[in-house]
Amino acid sequence: MFGRLLLLFILTPLVELWLLMLVSERLGASTTIYLVLVTGFVGASLARRQGMQTWLAIQRETQQGRMPAASLVDAMMIFVAGVLLITPGIMTDVVGFSLLVPPVRAMLRNRFRASFQVQAAAQVQGFASRFPGANPGQPADPAEQQRPLPGDVIDVEYERHTDE
Repeated sequence: MFGRLLLLFILTPLVELWLLMLVSERLGASTTIYLVLVTGFVGASLARRQGMQTWLAIQRETQQGRMPAASLVDAMMIFVAGVLLITPGIMTDVVGFSLLVPPVRAMLRNRFRASFQVQAAAQVQGFASRFPGANPGQPADPAEQQRPLPGDVIDVEYERHTDE
């Protein structure tokens, strides 16, 4: 993971510099600077507006007693988009603007959800294998344990406490 981050922080600025030099050769230095400034201001404005809309959606869902999971993921992606858009560069602007498009966020949110579900299932399975007999209904002998099937349901009970 560290290697990927290091590669990201080294390659991204190099690619951005290369792209800015290409655009500068074709459009001129002043036009390139103007382009970077405009995309930064417009992007930050769009990210701010969408961020406020998402914040209101989070508050509305919370007041209705629902977990605002999708809105929280959207808020995270909008924040990342804002950071990318105020960062000078062509590639970061393209990625940032694409994160501000709701269908793109929905697609990424679904991918995150699928990835998270796989990781969570692997962690639960790993936890259960360290403590034989910890899962009710599963034998204490690890050799006899079965892997969970796709679509297995974990049933939980909860109690809602309100201040009313």
